[in-house]
Amino acid sequence: MGISENIKKYKSEIGDDVTLVAISKTKPESDLLEAYNGGQRIFGENKIQEMTDKWENLPKDIEWHMVGHVQRNKVKYMAPFVSLIHAVDSLKLLKEINKEAKKNNRTINCLLQIKIAKEDTKFGLDIEDAKKILTSEVFSEMKNISIKGLMGMATFTEDEAIIKGEFDYLKSVYSSLKKEQSQFEILSMGMSGDYNIAIACGSNMVRIGSAIFGERNYN
Repeated sequence: MGISENIKKYKSEIGDDVTLVAISKTKPESDLLEAYNGGQRIFGENKIQEMTDKWENLPKDIEWHMVGHVQRNKVKYMAPFVSLIHAVDSLKLLKEINKEAKKNNRTINCLLQIKIAKEDTKFGLDIEDAKKILTSEVFSEMKNISIKGLMGMATFTEDEAIIKGEFDYLKSVYSSLKKEQSQFEILSMGMSGDYNIAIACGSNMVRIGSAIFGERNYN
């Protein structure tokens, strides 16, 4: 199947209650346009420069999600247009996002990334650090960001019990924090290899790349 057919397949499969983020990192603009013509409007990138270039060249009704680890000195480049930053893992990063959002007269939506995987290569906060951020005076004074929920990445393994356990844990953290954070509405977990497990565990946003566009181009 082509890219637009894949988009329709996955949208139909995950249903209306789950948001599909098409992970388009390393993919040419022609591939994104094919997905766009298939009805997709939300794309995820992991490099700010690449996302900025695509934003400049592609239709302006696209929502751009930054799904990769964010370097603070590059926030300014995406601040004018980014719709959602998935991987916020420090108060310092939130301060920078808030500063650049204010310069652009915007409120930027963010997700806190919670570390649920066993791998050291995965970034993220533990639940206590997340609570400290959300209840801090510094955070309460940030008027140009909105924390819309949580994001997490499961361990890269074929053991579905491990993956399910990690997603169940993140859902419990989300439910706990949502009691105090009424603006929480997004639980972003699940990718091409484990999105079905994630949805069963309560995810309402999945990040699918290779299953839509084919294997990633490494460059």
